[in-house]
Amino acid sequence: MSDEKKKRTRHDHPTTDEPAQAPQSAAETMEQETAAQNEAVTLMEDTITGLQQELQNAQNQCKEYFEGWQRERADFMNYKKRVERDQAQLHQVITANIIKKFLVVLDDMERAIKNRPAAAEQQEWWNGVELIYRKLQSILEAEGIQPIAAAGDPFDPNLHEAISHEESSEVQSGHIIEVVQQGYRLGERVVRPALVRVAQ
Repeated sequence: MSDEKKKRTRHDHPTTDEPAQAPQSAAETMEQETAAQNEAVTLMEDTITGLQQELQNAQNQCKEYFEGWQRERADFMNYKKRVERDQAQLHQVITANIIKKFLVVLDDMERAIKNRPAAAEQQEWWNGVELIYRKLQSILEAEGIQPIAAAGDPFDPNLHEAISHEESSEVQSGHIIEVVQQGYRLGERVVRPALVRVAQ
């Protein structure tokens, strides 16, 4: 055989050093699928964990904001109550200062009524005096002014002002014998203490 034929024979039947690749087995395929599934599950778990953490952070922040809002609301309500209380007290002070000026007129009219002249009730002008006195009392009552009970009551330095301490066989010691000048109060505020005589 010539050299040319030998060359053709070698080309017709090529040889290779690499072995042929065997087909993949079912076990290997299942193992790869399982690994892919595990990787997907791990990724999903990581995603869920991250979302849960974000939700927890959002809830904590929401709780913080809500508690802050509650504190601010409580502070505002306390401030509102304090302003309303201060306004009410200021109104009482202003009213009391104005009423004091009318009490002097009321005192004069009470003294005039107690010392009215004889047969004055039959005269028209006296009826006018009593009408003015009653109107003035109604105005003071409408403003919340109330007389301070005193005669026969125990002496109270918060409500009464003693002008004398006297022996008395009719009144118990420490009690009021007589009211010299009527006292008045506006709510819990004493506008003017009652001037009294006190039994020893």
